[in-house]
Amino acid sequence: MNRQPWETSRQKDGGGARRGRAGQPARRKLTVLARAGVAVLTACLAVVGLAMPAASAAAPHEVSGKKFVIGTDTTFAPFEFRDPSGELTGIDMDLIRDIAKRGGFEVEIKSLGFNAALQALSSNQVDGVIAGMSITDKRKQVYDFSDPYFESGVQMAVAKSNNDIKGYEDLKGKTVTAKTGSEGETAAKELSAKYGFTVKSLDQSATMYELVKSGNAVGVFDDYPVLAYGISQNNGLKTVTDKIPGGSYGFAVNKGKNPELLAAFNKGLSEMKADGEYQKLLDKYLKAPEAAATSSFWDLLVQSFPALMSGLRNTVLVTIISFAVAMVLGLFFGFLKISRNVVARGVATTFVNVFRGTPLLVWAFFFYFGIPQLTGQPINIWVAGVLTLSLNSGAYITEIVRGAVQSVDPGQLEAARSLGMGYGKSMQKVVVPQAFKLMTPSLINQLIIMLKDSSLLLAIGFAELLYQGQQIYAGNFRITETLVIVAALYFVVIMLLTQLANYADRKFNK
Repeated sequence: MNRQPWETSRQKDGGGARRGRAGQPARRKLTVLARAGVAVLTACLAVVGLAMPAASAAAPHEVSGKKFVIGTDTTFAPFEFRDPSGELTGIDMDLIRDIAKRGGFEVEIKSLGFNAALQALSSNQVDGVIAGMSITDKRKQVYDFSDPYFESGVQMAVAKSNNDIKGYEDLKGKTVTAKTGSEGETAAKELSAKYGFTVKSLDQSATMYELVKSGNAVGVFDDYPVLAYGISQNNGLKTVTDKIPGGSYGFAVNKGKNPELLAAFNKGLSEMKADGEYQKLLDKYLKAPEAAATSSFWDLLVQSFPALMSGLRNTVLVTIISFAVAMVLGLFFGFLKISRNVVARGVATTFVNVFRGTPLLVWAFFFYFGIPQLTGQPINIWVAGVLTLSLNSGAYITEIVRGAVQSVDPGQLEAARSLGMGYGKSMQKVVVPQAFKLMTPSLINQLIIMLKDSSLLLAIGFAELLYQGQQIYAGNFRITETLVIVAALYFVVIMLLTQLANYADRKFNK
C-alpha cells in the first residue's frame, strides 16, 4: 500500500536546532495521533473496499449465501427451454445453476423473453441475464460481461421440402426471418443489401420456424446450435449454408453493478472447464443429437397438462382479482361521470380517455419495467399484471355504469323524489338496482374480454396459460398442436365462466 504523506514527511524547523526536551512530548503526541489516524482511515477504507487493490476487486466468496434473480429468454433451445414436466432447462440453465452451487449462492430464474429480460436488467428487476447473449461492443457500453462461455455462429435454414433455395443468391425478392436483436438478424440485414431480400424480425425461434414452414418466409437465420437442436427435434427445416462465424455468449450484469456476481460466474466457469463438467454439459445438448421420435397428440397432452394447468390457474386468478378491482374503479368513476360537479366529471373523463385510449400492452411494460426505472424499486409481476388489467377494464366499466344509470327512465328518479326521498336515497333504492340489471350482460362480456386479454401479460413474463404454451412448443416445436390444446382450454374456461355469470344474473336480477 502506498504510504501517506503524513507517514513519510516530518516537519523540520527552519534552523534545525529546535529539538530540545520541550519539543519531544509534542512530537510524540503528534506521532501517536498520526498513527492512530492512519489506522482509522485504513480501516474505513477497507470497509468500503478501497484500502488495498485486493479489496477493490470483488471476490467470489462475497456472494456466498446470497440470492440473485436471473433473467433469461423463453424460447431458445437448447440454451433455455422447458422440458415436458415444465422445468426450465438447457445449457444456460444448467450452467448458471452449477456455478451457483459451486459459489454457494442461490439463483431465481425468470423466463421473460430476450428483449424483456434486457429491459428487466436495465430496470433492476433482475440482477443478471443469461440468454445466449452475444458480447458486442455496443452492449458493453451498457452491460458488464463475464468471460465467454460459448462461441456461436449463424446459419440459414429453409423448409425441408424446399429444394429451390440452396444459398443466399436464391433469396432475391424473397422474405426471410430472424430473431429480434440477435446476431442472426444482424447477419441477415447485412446480407440483404447484397442479395436483395427482405428480413422480417420475430421474437421467438419456434415462431420463426413456423413462419418458414407455412411459406410466409423462405428461410430463417438463427444461431447454429439452436437450428441444429430444432432440426434434431423434427422442426421441419434443413440448413443450406455454412456457418457464419459469430460472437461469443456471455453472462451480463448492469454496468458497474454486481461485480461480485460476475466474479463468481467467471470462477465457477473456470472450475467447470478445468474438471470437465463444462464439456459434459455441452455434449449433453449438442453432441450428435439423435432425431427425436414423434410422439402422439395424446402423449403431448399428457406431458404438457401439468404446466398448462399451472398457467390456467394463474390466468383465472389474475382475471378474478383484476375484475374485482376494475369493478370498484368502474363504479367509482362511473358515478363521478354522472355527477353534477364539473370537476368530478372531468376527473372521470380523463381516467377513461387515458386508459381506454392507450394499448394495454404499453401499460404492462410501463408498470413492470417503467416504474422501477423511475422509482428505483422493483415491482412484483402480479402487481403489474393486476394494475394493467384492472385499470384498462375499469375505464370500460366506467362507461358501462354511466350508460346503464342514464338508461333508467328519468321518471323513476322523479317519482322517488316526489315521494319525499332525497337524491342519494332515490339513486340507491330506485335507480341503481335497475341500472345493475341493465349493465349485467355488458359486465359479463367485459369479464370474458379481460380473461382473454390476460394472455398479453406473457410479454412481461407472467406465467399465464398462453405463456406456458409457448414454453412447451419452444422445446418440442409442435406449435399447432400445442396451440390447439391452449385454445381448447380457453374455450372451456370461458364457457364455464359465462354459464356461471349467467346463473348469477338470473339468481340476483329476478
